[in-house]
Amino acid sequence: MDSRESSRFTAPLAQRVAEDADARAIADAVAAMWSDVGSALRPVIGPRGVAALFWRTLHLSSARYPWLAPLMAGRADTVMPVTELAALFADQPPAAGMEAGSALFTIFRDLLVALIGSGLSERLLQAAWSTSSNAPAAQDPTS
Repeated sequence: MDSRESSRFTAPLAQRVAEDADARAIADAVAAMWSDVGSALRPVIGPRGVAALFWRTLHLSSARYPWLAPLMAGRADTVMPVTELAALFADQPPAAGMEAGSALFTIFRDLLVALIGSGLSERLLQAAWSTSSNAPAAQDPTS
């Protein structure tokens, strides 16, 4: 994916928070985006698939952002602990939270693209990552 496509996928976090957002606003935006991702993807890959991608994303991200690692200790493979993730983000400086949040969503997008392809990934994530968390979930046209 070129940098223009990559920025299109990571920009939604920046669109959900003001430029001078505090850590709590960033944490809330990250939590809302993960909830929206789950809602958009569950009909296509199921709750276990969504959770598996979340945990893999968290595992890969924790190498660069070790403050995410404590969440791995209480791991439950079938759920995404969005509230606990938000608490970790709320404890970080805003710049670190924005960087880590963007990295999480980039890694997640890359994993999803590897799993189901870029076209379907883009359609599904477009619904989840729109600036409105009330966006309807995209549906797989083959179902």
